[in-house]
Amino acid sequence: MKAMVWTGRVLSGLFALFMLGASVAPKLMGMPIAEETLTGLGWQPGNAFWIGIVELTLVLLYLFPRTSVLGAVLFTGLLGGAMATHIRVDSPLFSHTLFSTYLGLFMWGGLWLRDEKLRALFPWRG
Repeated sequence: MKAMVWTGRVLSGLFALFMLGASVAPKLMGMPIAEETLTGLGWQPGNAFWIGIVELTLVLLYLFPRTSVLGAVLFTGLLGGAMATHIRVDSPLFSHTLFSTYLGLFMWGGLWLRDEKLRALFPWRG
């Protein structure tokens, strides 16, 4: 059981580090690539910073045990919006459009492994 919880913590930590490094930091630091990427996906210029703020808030909610499920639920909505954006611009399926699904599975998997109450709510039936 301890190994399961630690595996969940590692997965959750890797998810958070990825989000912070690959998505939040470029947006909050005003890196041109963040704005260019979003503009290329049809977003208006100037939205990158605010999306970065939302993502940072969701990462913090996800990492804090009392709000982790709320953070995961809200993150799922954000990831769904990202997927819809990629569908709208006809991005490649497996590398871009479904990337939100991969992140979501990683995020929920880490939370499921580290949260006993979530495992009780959604038990594994093998």
